[in-house]
Amino acid sequence: MLRILIGNHIDPSIRDRGDLRAWTQRVLWFARDGDLVILCDEPDPTFLAYAASHTGVDPATLHVLVAPAGQHGGRLLDPESLTSEEFVQAVRGVLGAACPGGVEEIFALWPSAAVARFAAALGLTDRLPGAAFFAQGGGEPSNNKAIFRALAAGAGVVIPAGAVVRSPDEAVAATATLLSGTDAVVVKQAHNGAGVGNQLVVLDPSKAYEHVGARHLHRLDGGDVKPIAAYWEDRWDWASADGRFPVVIEEFTPHMASVYSEHYVADDGTRPTEMGTLVYVGRRLSHQIVPLRGVDDEVRAQLRRGGTRLAEMWRAVGFRGHLSADAVVTRDGRVVFTEVNAQVSGSLHIYDVIAHRIVDVAAKPQRSVVEYHVPPTWAVPDLDTFLTAAGELGCGYDPATRTGVIVSMPAIPLEPGRAQFVFCLAYAADADRQPVFNALDKRFATVPAGSYDASDHVGMPAPLTF
Repeated sequence: MLRILIGNHIDPSIRDRGDLRAWTQRVLWFARDGDLVILCDEPDPTFLAYAASHTGVDPATLHVLVAPAGQHGGRLLDPESLTSEEFVQAVRGVLGAACPGGVEEIFALWPSAAVARFAAALGLTDRLPGAAFFAQGGGEPSNNKAIFRALAAGAGVVIPAGAVVRSPDEAVAATATLLSGTDAVVVKQAHNGAGVGNQLVVLDPSKAYEHVGARHLHRLDGGDVKPIAAYWEDRWDWASADGRFPVVIEEFTPHMASVYSEHYVADDGTRPTEMGTLVYVGRRLSHQIVPLRGVDDEVRAQLRRGGTRLAEMWRAVGFRGHLSADAVVTRDGRVVFTEVNAQVSGSLHIYDVIAHRIVDVAAKPQRSVVEYHVPPTWAVPDLDTFLTAAGELGCGYDPATRTGVIVSMPAIPLEPGRAQFVFCLAYAADADRQPVFNALDKRFATVPAGSYDASDHVGMPAPLTF
């Protein structure tokens, strides 16, 4: 039996992410011999061969179909392309020729209603977990940060003080109430990720907020109604996606660490899959580490318990699949939950494939895996250059020691001489990790730190100077 793997992302009707051809190719980490992989563009041949060399998959056995370009020109998978008659027939052709044992599962990165329609068109609804829920648009509310607050409160899970607002007037009132007892609030779009849709609104900009997942920062000129109203007059359309979604306003929670607890939600229950740490530098997601280390048993128990409650709540409403419950650990040791990502998150390939299957972090001697975003100060032209440098520096991945660098997605060209991607590093102890990163940083950090906008998604220099 084969599986159908779909490299999609959040539906553009919810949030338009632009060019996602490279990011969605992380689906290739989950492929097994004989699987059918659906992408919005041809896979990067270098990356496909590279990933397969680590997973042991024979790329020649994979059936790769590129969906029709649709209205997005192949930069991301157009949901409507999945159910075009031409494409459904192409899928049936592959299944008829290569799948005498049937289809084991339909696995999509994003729980789109289009995937449910695709499964129905093939007569394979029973192979898509949660198909009935997703067919009715369940992917949107199950990933909505405003709905998260309601469901988390109903589940009895600790969340930050805050409010869900649906108008600028409600936003002004909620912000004023929160700022009467604190000096900073976080404004969150209902749909965004990695802190890109968060803005930290502060009264005192001198405090250290650089570890916070909030790409945008705004200083209020006082906490009374006038500057608050001026802020919301300027930012309501951004925060609400032009009035399409409610907005979350939360009290900023000072914390020691950003953590997550991932779970799999099935018809017969839920099971925890992994816990990890997210690290923000300059309010940008810098890296994440699995498995979770360096926390005491009580924090670990709170994270597991709260994540399980959330997973069970999502199961009760009909969601099925992988789910990540994000949280922060406060300075007094409380775990406060901040959102749920009910999708194949950017963590699944790190722990499920790279950490557990390739590196085997549970074996002795112990290993950990960190995934870094290439910092905006690095000028790396392409993956070949990066991998060559890793080899020269003695930090390429070595299966014998189970340590070293593994690139985890294809490179996204930004401009001549610069590309954006993420890469993993398997290591034994924190004392071993930082020197490897420092060596790579010394090789590639040629972009001045002050030459790019910290709120920009990839930190494009403006202008680029060397």
